[in-house]
Amino acid sequence: MGGASKRRAKAERQANLGSRDDGGSGEQKARYDGPSERPGSSAGPGQASSSRGRAPPNAPGPSGPSGPAASTRTSSRPPSAGGPAQSSRPPSARGPPLRDPALDPSRPEPAKLNTRIEWGGNAFNYFSGDALVSQNPVYQHLCSASFPLFLPNAMSYYGKDPFDAGPNPLVETLIIPIENATLHDGTPIQAVRQVITDLNPYREQMPRELMRRPGYGKVGDKLKVRINSHYIEHTPDKIFYQYDVQVGSGAEKRGLIKTAWESNALNNALPGTRNNWIFDGNKLAWSSHNLPRELRLEVDLDAERGRQIPEDRSRDTVRIVIRAARTGAKIDLNIIHEYLNGRVSMGPPIFDAINFLDHLIREYPSKTLVGVKRSYFHPKLGDLDNIGGGIDAMRGVYQSIRMAEGKRLVVNIDVSHTTFWHVASFPMIINQLTGHQNLDTVQTSWRDVKSGKTNYKYEAMKRLRANTFTVDHKGRSREEAQKRHRVASIIPKSTYDYTFQPWDKEKNRLMPETTIFDYYYKTYNVYLNHPHLPLVSTGKIITKRDAKGNIVSKGPIIFPMELCTMCENQRYPYKLNEAQTSSMIKFAVKRPQERLQGINKGLDMLGWAKDPYLKHYGLTIDRNQIQTNARLLPPPKLQFAGSIVEPGTRGSWDLRGKKFLSPNVAPLISWGVTVIQSTSYQRQIQTPEVHVFVKAFIQAYKAHGGMVMNEEPLIHPGHADVAKAVELLFYAVGNKHQIRPQMLLFILPNKNVDVYLRIKKSCDCRWGVQSQCVQGAQAIKSSPQYLSNVLMKVNAKLGGTTNRVVTRGAGGHFSRPTMIIGADVSHAAPTIHAPSYAAMTVSMDKYAARYAAGVQSNGFRVEMISTRNLRDMLTPLFRHWTSHVSGGRYPEHIYYFRDGVSEGQFVNVLRNEVADIKEILMEMGEHVTNYDPKFTVVVAEKRHHIRFFPQGKGGDNHGNPLPGVVVDHDVTHPFENDIYLCSHKAIQGTARPTHYTMLMDDANVPVDEFQKMLYEQCYQYIRSTTPVSLHPAVYYAHLASNRARSHENISESERLQRDHADPSKSTSERPKEEAKPLIPMDDVDKMSYGMWFV
Repeated sequence: MGGASKRRAKAERQANLGSRDDGGSGEQKARYDGPSERPGSSAGPGQASSSRGRAPPNAPGPSGPSGPAASTRTSSRPPSAGGPAQSSRPPSARGPPLRDPALDPSRPEPAKLNTRIEWGGNAFNYFSGDALVSQNPVYQHLCSASFPLFLPNAMSYYGKDPFDAGPNPLVETLIIPIENATLHDGTPIQAVRQVITDLNPYREQMPRELMRRPGYGKVGDKLKVRINSHYIEHTPDKIFYQYDVQVGSGAEKRGLIKTAWESNALNNALPGTRNNWIFDGNKLAWSSHNLPRELRLEVDLDAERGRQIPEDRSRDTVRIVIRAARTGAKIDLNIIHEYLNGRVSMGPPIFDAINFLDHLIREYPSKTLVGVKRSYFHPKLGDLDNIGGGIDAMRGVYQSIRMAEGKRLVVNIDVSHTTFWHVASFPMIINQLTGHQNLDTVQTSWRDVKSGKTNYKYEAMKRLRANTFTVDHKGRSREEAQKRHRVASIIPKSTYDYTFQPWDKEKNRLMPETTIFDYYYKTYNVYLNHPHLPLVSTGKIITKRDAKGNIVSKGPIIFPMELCTMCENQRYPYKLNEAQTSSMIKFAVKRPQERLQGINKGLDMLGWAKDPYLKHYGLTIDRNQIQTNARLLPPPKLQFAGSIVEPGTRGSWDLRGKKFLSPNVAPLISWGVTVIQSTSYQRQIQTPEVHVFVKAFIQAYKAHGGMVMNEEPLIHPGHADVAKAVELLFYAVGNKHQIRPQMLLFILPNKNVDVYLRIKKSCDCRWGVQSQCVQGAQAIKSSPQYLSNVLMKVNAKLGGTTNRVVTRGAGGHFSRPTMIIGADVSHAAPTIHAPSYAAMTVSMDKYAARYAAGVQSNGFRVEMISTRNLRDMLTPLFRHWTSHVSGGRYPEHIYYFRDGVSEGQFVNVLRNEVADIKEILMEMGEHVTNYDPKFTVVVAEKRHHIRFFPQGKGGDNHGNPLPGVVVDHDVTHPFENDIYLCSHKAIQGTARPTHYTMLMDDANVPVDEFQKMLYEQCYQYIRSTTPVSLHPAVYYAHLASNRARSHENISESERLQRDHADPSKSTSERPKEEAKPLIPMDDVDKMSYGMWFV
């Protein structure tokens, strides 16, 4: 390589490296360091200091004297993640390891966006022309990532062919700008969000198929359980054909596609009757007829609808093309039975066959009922209940088809619930939407009279968009009154403000300009009672021409809001408020017998016996529910301090007279209480009432074994500003007791979520102190049960443990160093453009009774946890576990419990998340001889429709299964290792079992041992006196991911503006910006290694 080329490469490298945004600098965050020190400045409410998460200039680095990084959300990868090649890397990865400058450990903050791939060493190791591209590990890895990359030819950086550069042409660093890379289709990459530049050797080692069931459980009492599923008695045994359907350009709306498919023109062109054809409503169709050639047809929509063609436009037509599908054109349902009998492997033919059957059972109800995915509703056949806000809750039926154990196909039937708009006039709906009873108040207060600026009431009215409505008033014909329109927008003008020129039909000319109010009064003799309401636009333009055909007027079709009425069956897609959610839960929760009645009613709605499509294709389903063999696992005993409790099959126990297994680590000395003052007309909690609560709190905690050295905590008068109240309490407690506060208690006037999030944001991220919120009404009562419930949380946050399961061995269920990891990713409501939050929990004692958690933003609606997040969250937790739990030994067995992923993502969990976890462990334990930790990976699912109905024993007084009922037959997977476990007692409604699927188990855990561990650990949930329905590792991850909302790095005003923005905007467009990292927790007292999230 010539000197000039070297200089150019070096200059380019320096320019690229120098252009990085290092995040700037800022003042260090002020924190309490003693009673005499008051900070000179601090971050304001809802804001974080710009230096957050970054050590001061003279602070030691990650490997300095201060030891391992304390935070579970660090801002750089550990030293072992980059730099020299690790011994665990396979020899096939030629050349030095890739280095991404965004992952540089010396960087104080992660880069917002990787803009290049950087590596050093011999160019032959990475590019060698087309001849060696198939053996190039970098090329292969990048092309197997989430987007396929073509790297630019190295020739452009050397000025000549690398083969002619002489033997071993070494370069210091080769920088490839990402904008020079292209996708396989030639599209340049301009908006790359993340490039995975590490060659994780464990991805390829992960299994590509899920493990098979090693056997069935045998422990427990046998019993019979009915399940809300039905056997398919007979499936068609002939060949069917799958077709691709294109309507118009292929991007038409569903309404137009439906109209075209149901047209008479297409019906006459297709062979056979309508019962021969099944359509998915989008792009796929099936039939027993084989089309000899591609079918092309033009449908005249005007003729189909029987309407006259206006003079100002041509005919409304749409083209339909039906051709044999490129893949799976022939469907033979016998392939399903071949798979169930183990003669063929899972593959596309089986997916196509199941997809066909799924649409076959959906075709008839989709035409007679209102379909929402796999659920169906009917306002006259289903139950209906108004839950406020202009919304009706409706009960319908859910059905899905699946392959099951026992070599059978089954159909799962359950009740389903959703929300629809209430059929009423728009003004009545607006009244309920805005929470007003007087429409006169609404019509004059949705905007400022002087400035014209709209407010939240107008934003609420925008929810009417995209719904259909009718318009009826005096002087309007019956045909016009029945015509349906669609809301395109809500115009922020009143009937007095909007003027236009009406069209005189008789004289064929424009009339003088007038307002909408005057037009309706003069034309129809309709006096508008609420003229100040905004207007409804359909978005359609009406064109008027004079006698010569010249356009003289063009304008939108607009109606006064008070004349509009909502049509039936309009689904309400927005997030419910607290009151609506409470009403919805009351409506949906039904005891088992009532649920069975709802299921039978749903069967009548589906009408299998009269379904013409099932009859034509010869599919028959047994109406009787499946009865299967289940087992009742033996309940465990619980160890408290000085006593053992046997809950039996009751599913609950009492804390009266019980001491926590372990109390708070340090006596409670520095703590305080404050009341968050209400800004409404709610009753204010008085100081004497606070004293009574504090006294009862201390007595109850000491009765449970808690150590309270200071029985006179500081009681602060409080402040209406939440952030200020936290700050004042923090400093007042610290100054009084001369040490950092250990616990701050907040008495809240109501259940306002925004107030709660603000308290947690300040305590977790700004001050680094444990906090506990209590409801004012409950604090005044101070009932023993409520105090015990609160104290379980307080004790856990202060380092204590409520109880544990009694086991035979000293190490509980685990005979070797075992770590349990839980993971979950929470997403914002569909109408909110907020990041997703990933949370990972790690067990922090040998019994897996206590956990620590790390949280981080995880993109927008991204379910797989990123490699960076896994490293940032788990590395410090792994180090803490090794030093504080296992006595310096690394985990030999890891249980990884994952929540929230669908069946289609199971393999991705193994090849991404599990591979990353293994790489982290192998890097940390590379000095340990033959270190090879074993993994047991389990996915826990609650979002399913399987329910148990015990027959005889095994059920409680309400017909719910007792805790410990497990099912591994008839409705489980034909081959995969899954079970349904009901580990909890249903307090209300019908119990929902958890579906556990074991993806891999190279530890070879015995079936009964695993099921016993799974069930018994549900009794160790640290803040409950009942076993929970989900394994605690996953339950805690769910709590932590929800708590991460309060750590978001935006101000409160920004968050409120975003969360209450225009709800009618779709979230299908992913935000262009990256999700900001969360604000790091202030970890002075190692709070992140405790149970701050409970």
